Amino acid sequence: MDDVMMQPNTQGASESKTMTWVGRIMSTLAVLFLLMDSVMKLVKPAPVVEAMTKIGYPDSATFVLGIVLLTCTVLYIIPRTSVLGAILLTGYLGGAVASHFRVGDPLFSHVLFPTYIGLLVWGGLFFRDERLRALISLRS
Repeated sequence: MDDVMMQPNTQGASESKTMTWVGRIMSTLAVLFLLMDSVMKLVKPAPVVEAMTKIGYPDSATFVLGIVLLTCTVLYIIPRTSVLGAILLTGYLGGAVASHFRVGDPLFSHVLFPTYIGLLVWGGLFFRDERLRALISLRS
């Protein structure tokens, strides 16, 4: 019995390390997409301008939305402001859902796509930030 109590708990450390890496991978996927999307809005190639016009935004809004998205993404990347970045990205992505829904885009490929990115953003943060896991406990 004393042998069992004397052994270090390496399983907890291993779980934590795995969760951290899963979180980093999820966050990286979200960040790569968000950075690409923001840069495309700043560069404004023809397909982006057409897509923005289709969902009802004037060409002048494309650059501004690119700056907003880039700012929110950078806040998410910085560890000290990552929760604020995730909150702001949630608002931004919610607007994208509403925009696609309003024009009648397909549900799973267009309307819910920002939700998938939001799940990566929050999931990544949840798995890599122990404080957030403690705050949002999935256990009773």
